[in-house]
Amino acid sequence: MDDPRTADPVAQEIARNRDRQSAIYGEPLDERIRRLTTGLGITQARLAAAVGLSPAMLSQLAGGRRVKIGDPAVLGRMTALDRRLAHGPVSDAERDVLLARVRQEPTPWGPTGGCRCAEQAPASGPAVPQPRRAPAEPTAEDALRGVSAPARLVAAAAELAPAFPEIAEVLRRAAAGRR
Repeated sequence: MDDPRTADPVAQEIARNRDRQSAIYGEPLDERIRRLTTGLGITQARLAAAVGLSPAMLSQLAGGRRVKIGDPAVLGRMTALDRRLAHGPVSDAERDVLLARVRQEPTPWGPTGGCRCAEQAPASGPAVPQPRRAPAEPTAEDALRGVSAPARLVAAAAELAPAFPEIAEVLRRAAAGRR
């Protein structure tokens, strides 16, 4: 009997997307999402709210209809939950505190969540011309951005943060596209 994925173009696309997720995140996202929802005893909708995704987007990622998590902070939050589950079961009381803390944590790279809104000129008043700056020397962040996607940089930062917080900060800055 033929494999139904080979005949159905939608199934083929989902299989390709899951392969791409494995290449990016080390496993298909449905496995990670299932591990988190099962380990925490929560629904996908509650997980989505905790990590900062819409339930529809989380469903699309789990179903292989989307490949990438667009916001590196979401991956960082999922990784933090994964790391906690690796240490054993979570009680109901701890789960509620953990989800609230994850949901309220600012993104790893600062209070603006990677948004450079504070750096923009004020909406009123005349624009003040800025002097041209010489091109900056390439930094470690530039090099890291050249070899890895932001989501992978955030994941690496989450893994290194406990033992190497300074290196984790460089990875977070690289993921955010800042110097």
